[in-house]
Amino acid sequence: MATPRTGPFAPRSRAMLLAMLLVATLALATMLAYEAHDASRSHRATAERALTDYAAVAAWELVAGVNDELQSTVGSALAPLTRARATTPYELLAAPGLLAPGADGALRCPASARGDTSRFYFRVDFRDASLALDGRTVPSPAMRQWLIDTVSAHARSAYQSDWDYALIVGGPAGETPSAIAYAVKYAEHRAPIAAYGFRTCATFLGADLIASVMSHRALLPTTVTGGAPIDSLLAITVTSPAGAVVFQNASRDTSSYSAQAPLEEAGGFRVRATVRPRAVQMLALGALPQSRVPVLVGLLTITAAMVGVTVLQLRREHELARLRSDFVSSVSHELRTPLSQILLFAETLNLGRVRTEAERHSATDVIVQEGRRLMHLVENILHFSRAERRMTRLGPERLDFSEAVNGIVADWRPLALAADVTVRVDLTPGIDAMADRGALRQIVLNLLDNAVKYGPTSQTVVVTTAQVRGRARITVEDEGEGIPARERERVFDSFYRLERHANSSIAGSGIGLFVVRELARLHGGEAWIESGAVGARVVVELDVSLGAEGGNDARRLERSREHSGAAV
Repeated sequence: MATPRTGPFAPRSRAMLLAMLLVATLALATMLAYEAHDASRSHRATAERALTDYAAVAAWELVAGVNDELQSTVGSALAPLTRARATTPYELLAAPGLLAPGADGALRCPASARGDTSRFYFRVDFRDASLALDGRTVPSPAMRQWLIDTVSAHARSAYQSDWDYALIVGGPAGETPSAIAYAVKYAEHRAPIAAYGFRTCATFLGADLIASVMSHRALLPTTVTGGAPIDSLLAITVTSPAGAVVFQNASRDTSSYSAQAPLEEAGGFRVRATVRPRAVQMLALGALPQSRVPVLVGLLTITAAMVGVTVLQLRREHELARLRSDFVSSVSHELRTPLSQILLFAETLNLGRVRTEAERHSATDVIVQEGRRLMHLVENILHFSRAERRMTRLGPERLDFSEAVNGIVADWRPLALAADVTVRVDLTPGIDAMADRGALRQIVLNLLDNAVKYGPTSQTVVVTTAQVRGRARITVEDEGEGIPARERERVFDSFYRLERHANSSIAGSGIGLFVVRELARLHGGEAWIESGAVGARVVVELDVSLGAEGGNDARRLERSREHSGAAV
């Protein structure tokens, strides 16, 4: 059966796979967000087109209503003289006065409107460009010529053979504009021979006519309006050919949903219908969605941030796994060395291979020294494990700080001598303290172990104690290469080792200084690194000085442990 892959690349491969899945998830979320945005945009565009179509329908319906109204009045008034076709192009034409009985009431101007008193009936003969008039007022020569030219040109260029009437608004220069209503009389084969019509005021298409059309003609289906008044849904504006507003049903509301339609037969007037803003949602049947871009961008940003944080966490987990693997390897190597020495000399004693008493004492000394080193390593690992789980328990007691440090150094001297290292102490006497003896021992041993391990042979390690601002200070200075300033904080992290040491044959687990700082902080103190005279100087301060009563210091130590999160 094949064994599972457990090499150093297996976790990395799994991490890369997970990272790729996260990136794929982000890509999928981006695609779904785009599709949602595109669907919303398409939905909105469809709804906006529907609103514009509603406005167009309303405008054209109003145009149709006005045309029907004018057809029933103007078209009917002109029909008696224009509807029947002439049998020959040379047929005699009826007098324009015959229009008066039927057309006198068509498009009457308001009493206040100018020009109504100048109402007259006319006939323009296209065959000889002659003009016949009937009415109380005789128009000016300029008006006569304008009437002949304008009606003739309009009849040839704009008038459709199926129209029953047409309206022209204008007049000669210097005179009040008028409205000319006319219809064309055709001969056989649709040959135009004359135009009959009458003159009225230019304001013929006023509010009364538009309001009348809107009152009896539904501009939009009731299924769309829900029975609501058209004035509440649409703003209707009618403008003259010159751009003047001749009708407006209410104050104009701003809206982009509008459409216009021309009144082609009514002299170039234009009708514009605009959906009122407050009627947009109702006419769109609630189908006009708000822009979701900010929400989608926010969600994508959060998703991207979460993916980024996850990838960073994966990198950290991968790095932590690598560090733990290095830690296990380093600890195994460190434990194997003293165990090998102990086993070697124990077997020597057991087999009776020592020849003299001096050799026997030497063998037992080695066993004791390596046993102490092994005990120190095990204690270090236990302290590290407890510190990570916040389960370190301290048992403070009254002790002479310098004397305790001196005793620890004395126990370490044999190991220092074995490494050809001289340990010099400079201790300040009389520092009374409340501290955990085991924790203090572990701190000093870790500092000495690092100094001996990473310093050169034949060096001198200096251990000093002092009392500074009510704190007990321990300083251990070696003659090694020192620690770069940028690395002095990182070396207190768990599993961290300098690159030059990690790639060397020097054994190390990367937890010694971590344990030192954690134990110092549990005593309310701190640990840091300075540049020494030659190498590195590690400084540890413990807030354990005695005040007037030892109990006060014990309570202060208790508060410091609670502040650091330790379980006591």
